[in-house]
Amino acid sequence: MLDALTAVLRGTRLVFRPGLRRYVFMPIAINLVVYALLLRYVLSHFGGWLDGWMAIVPAWLDWLSWLIWPLFLISLVVMVFFTFTLVTHLIAAPFYGFLAARVEVLTTGREPLDDRGLLRTAVDALGRELVKLAYILPRMALLFLIGWIPGLNLFAPLLWALFSAWIMAITYLDYPMDNNQVSFAEMRRRLARRRWPTLTYGGWVTLITWIPLANLILLPGAVAGAVLMWDAHYRGLTMPRQA
Repeated sequence: MLDALTAVLRGTRLVFRPGLRRYVFMPIAINLVVYALLLRYVLSHFGGWLDGWMAIVPAWLDWLSWLIWPLFLISLVVMVFFTFTLVTHLIAAPFYGFLAARVEVLTTGREPLDDRGLLRTAVDALGRELVKLAYILPRMALLFLIGWIPGLNLFAPLLWALFSAWIMAITYLDYPMDNNQVSFAEMRRRLARRRWPTLTYGGWVTLITWIPLANLILLPGAVAGAVLMWDAHYRGLTMPRQA
C-alpha cells in the first residue's frame, strides 16, 4: 500500500512535467507577493504580540516563566504559520483543483467525476476553501484559548502538532475528493477511517510548509501526492450507512 512519504515524493516529481507546470508557477508568483507583505507585517509586530502575551501571566506562575515563555513563543509561531498557510491556500485553490484533476488523469487514466466546467470549478474551489475555514477557525480559537490556560498550555504544542497534521491532510486531500464529488463531511469521515495514512500524510505536508520559500515549489507536489493517496486509500472506501 502506498505510504505518505512516497506519495509526496512521487507527486513532487510529477508536477513539473510538461502540461502540469502552468498550474504550478502561477500560484507561486502570486504567493511570493503575499508572503513578502505578510512577512513584513509579522516581523514588525511579533515582538509586541509576544510581550503582551507574557504580560498576562499571573504573578504566582513567575517561577514557571522559563517554561511558559518558549511555549507561548511556539504557539505564536504556529498561529502565524497557520495564517500564512490559510491565505496562500485560498489564493492557490483554483489552480490546485485543476492540477489535481490533471494529475488524476495522468496517473490513473480516469477522468474525475467533476463536470462543472472551468469557471464553475474555480468559483466552487473558493467556496470550498471558505467551508474549510469555517471548520478550521473555531478549532484554532479553542487551541489558542488552551494556550492561555495555566497547566493546560503545557499540552498546547502537542495539540497544535496533531491539529496541523489533520488540517494539512484535510486541505490537500480535499482537492481530489472535491473533484470526485465527495462532500466535505464525507471527506472528513473517510480521512478519520484511515487515520494513520491521513496523519502521516498531513505530517509530511506540515513539515514541507515550514521550509521557507521552497514550500511554494514543494506544495504543488503535495497536491499531486494527495491524488495518489486518494486513489490508493480513499477512492474505494465505502462508508457505513447513517442511522
